[in-house]
Amino acid sequence: MEKNLLPTEGPASASRGLSRRDFVTKSVLLGASVAVAPALLAARSETPHTHPNGRDQSSPTTKPVMQTRKLGALSVSELGAGCMSISANYGQPADKKQGLQLLRTAYEQGVRFFDTAEVYGPYTNETLVSEALAPFRDQVVIASKFGFKIDGTTALDSRPEHIRKVVEESLKRLRTDHIDLYYQHRVDPTVPIEEVAGTIKDLIQQGKVLHFGLSEAGAGTIRRAHAVQPVSAVQSEYSFLERSPEHNGVLATCEELGIGFVPWGPLGMGYLTGTLDARTKLDPKTDLRAGFDRFTPAALAANRPVVDFLTQFAKKKNATSAQISLAWLLAQKPFIVPIPGTRNLAHLHENLGALQVTLTPADLQELATGFAHFRVQGGRMNPTQMQQVEL
Repeated sequence: MEKNLLPTEGPASASRGLSRRDFVTKSVLLGASVAVAPALLAARSETPHTHPNGRDQSSPTTKPVMQTRKLGALSVSELGAGCMSISANYGQPADKKQGLQLLRTAYEQGVRFFDTAEVYGPYTNETLVSEALAPFRDQVVIASKFGFKIDGTTALDSRPEHIRKVVEESLKRLRTDHIDLYYQHRVDPTVPIEEVAGTIKDLIQQGKVLHFGLSEAGAGTIRRAHAVQPVSAVQSEYSFLERSPEHNGVLATCEELGIGFVPWGPLGMGYLTGTLDARTKLDPKTDLRAGFDRFTPAALAANRPVVDFLTQFAKKKNATSAQISLAWLLAQKPFIVPIPGTRNLAHLHENLGALQVTLTPADLQELATGFAHFRVQGGRMNPTQMQQVEL
């Protein structure tokens, strides 16, 4: 699937042929004066942004800054923003000022889909997102999640009474009267999914939630939930490196039922940027990846040929490996909306530069042929977390 090119200006074009490290260096030197102008990104689409309530949110004199895609009936920007890493799990939390600037810049550059959860922080990420997006709340889609106990354990809790309690708490932290997309963060095996879907259906009827989502759910669970309350989006890890949704029936089920698919970790949890290698030291106290099989020194080294392949391919497209990774995801299905996360402005601009990359059918075949030669080493997450994923 081909994508239209944007004008070749701004930091996205400056990244062509650069590694991520070079891109960041040049972005720092150029400074704010070379931020991607909304007018440039506006060249991508004439389709006005509409909020889930159907109101046209675009100015009569200002073109929208990015194309939209559908998650079920929910319209979102074709690239979203994963907000977790600003507050938790990928190192120490970012400074609040830095987080606010990042999220507001993402909005200025056309991002209208922001992904958070009560467990991120915990709680602090929802609060940050609410403060950052408050001036334009009605122009954005906010996704949040429920389903963990948040009691110092990793236990799950999707009992109806728990959902009703925590949605009120999330609404307060998000300073809003509705959550646009509310995901079950992990499937709770002790609560029938029909009860979960029925509870969300009630919340939708009350106007507290607008759309229902599932995270890391299997195909069978998706079907059962969808029969009670239409599922708008399914979120799972999916990237050029991690292909599980292609093989476990989830992508096919979403396509059949008209459900959107939201890849988290679209850059391989940072690995596909080329900035991590066997010498990388991750702090086990603040970085979840430190305990993941795929981030051991052995796996980081073993999977390096995948990154090298992407980097070499990216040079031919005047892009970076991160941009190719995101463009590849966007080219897979029209209902796929990646949510790359970052706390770094230069990385944000680099990620947006993926929208300038055109991947032809021949390019996609070359990428498929190249990947077929690799065998990815290491599991996705640690064993405890994988027990909460429906394979």
